Amino acid sequence: MQPFELPDFYMPYPARLNPHVDSARAHTRIWADEMGFFEPQEGHHIWDETDLEKHDYGLLCAYTHPECDSQELSLITDWYVWVFYFDDHFLELFKRTRDSEGARIYLERLRDFMPLAGGPMPEPTNPVERGLADLWGRTVPSMPMDWRQRFVATTTALLEESRWELANITEGRIANPIEYIEMRRKVGGAPWSANLVEHAVGAAVPAQLAATRPLEVLRDTFSDAVHLRNDIFSYEREVREEGENANGILVVEKFFGYDTQHAADVVNDLLTSRLQQFEHTALTELPMLFAEYAASPQDQAAVVAYAKGLQDWQSGGHEWHMRSSRYMNKGGTTASDPLPRLFKPVGLGSSAVYLFAPNAALGPSRMKSFLRPRFEEVGPTALPELYLPYKLQVSPFVDAARENLLAWGKEMGFHGPVPELGGRVLWRPVDLAEFDFALCSAGLDPDATLAELDLSANWLAWGTYVDDYYPQVFGQRKDMLAAKAQGKRFSAFMPLESEVVPPATNAMERALADLWHRTTAVLDDEQRREFHRAVVAFLESCEWEVANDIANRIPDPVDYVEMRRRTFGSDLTMALSRFSHGHLVPPDVYRTQTIMDLEHTASDYATMVNDLFSYQKETQYEGDFHNAVRVMQNFFDCSSEDGVAIVNDLLTARMQQFERIVGSELPALYEEYDLGQDVRDSLDRRAVELQDWMAGIVNWHISCGRYKEAQLADRYRSVPDEPVTEPPIEAGPAPSFERPSGLGTGAVRIDGLCRSLKANTPAPQTVSP
Repeated sequence: MQPFELPDFYMPYPARLNPHVDSARAHTRIWADEMGFFEPQEGHHIWDETDLEKHDYGLLCAYTHPECDSQELSLITDWYVWVFYFDDHFLELFKRTRDSEGARIYLERLRDFMPLAGGPMPEPTNPVERGLADLWGRTVPSMPMDWRQRFVATTTALLEESRWELANITEGRIANPIEYIEMRRKVGGAPWSANLVEHAVGAAVPAQLAATRPLEVLRDTFSDAVHLRNDIFSYEREVREEGENANGILVVEKFFGYDTQHAADVVNDLLTSRLQQFEHTALTELPMLFAEYAASPQDQAAVVAYAKGLQDWQSGGHEWHMRSSRYMNKGGTTASDPLPRLFKPVGLGSSAVYLFAPNAALGPSRMKSFLRPRFEEVGPTALPELYLPYKLQVSPFVDAARENLLAWGKEMGFHGPVPELGGRVLWRPVDLAEFDFALCSAGLDPDATLAELDLSANWLAWGTYVDDYYPQVFGQRKDMLAAKAQGKRFSAFMPLESEVVPPATNAMERALADLWHRTTAVLDDEQRREFHRAVVAFLESCEWEVANDIANRIPDPVDYVEMRRRTFGSDLTMALSRFSHGHLVPPDVYRTQTIMDLEHTASDYATMVNDLFSYQKETQYEGDFHNAVRVMQNFFDCSSEDGVAIVNDLLTARMQQFERIVGSELPALYEEYDLGQDVRDSLDRRAVELQDWMAGIVNWHISCGRYKEAQLADRYRSVPDEPVTEPPIEAGPAPSFERPSGLGTGAVRIDGLCRSLKANTPAPQTVSP
């Protein structure tokens, strides 16, 4: 008996089969034998010829890469045979035996078989090393260095994050949902598959575009959909037979307390959401990206070929899962059935047909993200008890910082009339006082000097003003081009060298120029560039929110959680904190998964605390969809009370993961990298700073007047604001919001595009504390 019935899968594109499938099968059978895949390994049986025949990786690659020639298909098939063999080899030798130290040594050696510029390799000692050495030499010479670097990164992640799975199995630990999605991308290998798609279609993504948000979203949504689909088909084998615990259905079962069938349906809903996010990004974000970067026709063609290759992989991967003996697939429907239930027309604009389709798998799940009322009368939020294991400390300079902040806000013009709002003010003096950013800063960094406290409070005020400005000006006017033009102007107020700063045209620019000068005066060039990236990421996330406002779209839950870190300004405030440690901690240590998890868990905790407190403000008074409670309500189709409970469970899980990192993963990192005591002390201080950061944010939300009902009713009253008594500050020339022209710019008119296609565009939000 299967543990659950397979759900109805959303698969909008039919699978196609590469005609060279038989030659790929024959080639890879010989190649696997030559590499030694059928030989016993240290007394363990891994594969024999029968295993390879049953799994039929030639069929997988023929379905996922339907258009490449015979030689390319054979190469791609060899890569997949190698990666599945590695997975089973690692399972038998290290997961089943719980040999963590042996796994570390084994995985570190594999790095030596991926030299970026070619060169000598060590002598292979097992079939995994032998296969990697052979494949590397056959693959990388035809690809640019940028692609090689990305391929090394994804291959290394695929290999080394297997230790995360092993650690969880050894401890009997099941990941929380946010952690699982992030880590599954690395362990599951789909980003690695996405790199191979570039090779298969003969079109490497241009380096200047590869790190942009639209390309990251295409890769991540592709990866999540591939992994979630695999989790559904492999649940019986992995969980019931092999004792694995890195499976999405199991994660949902344990976290939400659902039975297996319900958990499988939830995972399928998330899979559908990720596929539709992929479609949305391809339709609405790529055209704008091409226009913004003035991408050449060749670069545009490369990106489109890549996106099409990822699309082919999705439908082909589904077809293979339905046919392979490796998986549970009774009762499912394939994408190549004569009249598949899930088939739909393809081509630009066809997604609009399914916004109102009667099929439950196609229509309602997509529609509900666009049809929810913007404003809902929800009343005060019944807040749950928050899990916070750290004590609050407050700087003794808080009162002085409050006075200084009010003076600075007036000087910058935060209370002046905003022409785009018809001359109304965005913030009154009483608003800035009630928001009490000095109290927030005093809790975030209780050991700060007064000058440091002033700088921190000023940054919080600036970020929150921007966060309030973008939706009320650009969002309500549905003017994406003006939002992007403002974002580009901001860069002029953050010079990296000695560029001349232009005259400010509004309070945001004036404040940013002041803050940038005061902040970067003590930073070196590398730190200045890092901080510049953090501020730009925050501003781009504001544009993401505007795009969602224009489309009247509630974000996809995964996209929301990941963008929320940027809209909250977490990267910005955390970067400021890191600079106090200088260059004591090696960069490669800061880039480890342990340190990234340390900061991400703290950030997710803080952002979800903010969403609980701001739910009434954003839902009832602002019509803002960028709130975790609303996102969970939309995805789970549940009440606000249930949405609050889900968000509280998630933030609790992230705090518990933070505690686990501090208690066990940081000490393990110290030992693995053989870090000196001064570096260990620095990272320990970093953990304490994040504890203060979270405690300070919770205290600020409880104490300030930004979210209390009485202040909300006064701030958002319907009568016009009182006349502004302060004389407006002289501004420079008004910014020119030029509309781009050239190839692809017709699609830049995102307002019309979103209205005609009912499409959805991801964009981050700025919910600064």
